[in-house]
Amino acid sequence: MTDVYTANTATTAEEASKIVPRAEFRVFGQGILDIVKKSMWKAQAKLFKVRESSEIYFLSAFTNEANVKVRDGLLDIKTKVGETENGYEIFQPRGKFQFPVGKAEVATILENMKAEVELVKDEYTLEDFIAIVEAHPGLAAVSVYKKRFGFSVDKIICEYGVIEFNGAVLETACCESEDYEGMSKAIEALEIGSFENRNYLKAAKSVIGMV
Repeated sequence: MTDVYTANTATTAEEASKIVPRAEFRVFGQGILDIVKKSMWKAQAKLFKVRESSEIYFLSAFTNEANVKVRDGLLDIKTKVGETENGYEIFQPRGKFQFPVGKAEVATILENMKAEVELVKDEYTLEDFIAIVEAHPGLAAVSVYKKRFGFSVDKIICEYGVIEFNGAVLETACCESEDYEGMSKAIEALEIGSFENRNYLKAAKSVIGMV
């Protein structure tokens, strides 16, 4: 089983395209942690790591299919490439870029966010990219703090955690894997199947009121 909490490293678009994407079922709300903490031990879960991180998510009013964020100093993009029969979302990594990021990479990211921006520089710092987002009426930057507890249920990667979007606190839990049948069993075991499946983009948009 892959450790999803391994240290971030820069990844080219070509390298990212070779990564086999996992499907994800994620829920947000209140009272989720109590449910998962009670059910995970009945499911004989194995806790393997705790991680805290401060990140910036970049939201687009035009799409929920481009997950763009900065974590550990890297500009990270994933794009939605499909869903399973059960509605689990599949996002393909598209690269993790060290700042300053080249004009071509920034152009591709903005294209995936469906935002038209005239780029006049050859390279862009984090501050430059944030300025682009803040100047565009259809884009927004959101500060995100995460405290996540990773564990597994029958080799399915799972987690629960506390997330802050611009200071607003939500609880979350998720299961992710290439094994869709195994995911369904883990979701049932954790008793979170009755919650709406929402990714980070949708949850952050609901907090800031972006439609």
